[in-house]
Amino acid sequence: MANRLLYLVCYDVRCPRRLARVLRVVKSWSTGGQKSVHECWLSASELRILERDLLNAIDREEDSLLILRPDLSAGVRTLGIAQKPCDPRFVFIG
Repeated sequence: MANRLLYLVCYDVRCPRRLARVLRVVKSWSTGGQKSVHECWLSASELRILERDLLNAIDREEDSLLILRPDLSAGVRTLGIAQKPCDPRFVFIG
């Protein structure tokens, strides 16, 4: 199994049609999240595919997209009903 790391994919897309495309792309990789922030466990090659597909879905002049890798070793603080991310034993993508 590929070594996967947690990435947060966050976006602000202005056009409803593009927003639907971005959401479709992200949901195909996402294991959790809310509205425009999604948790994705990705290998290096999967990250490149996701980036390529998202760049094809957004308008670089109007939309913003952020993919970041949180430092889980620094500790995670959650509020409300949020759940701390944890390394899963396995991830099913399909």
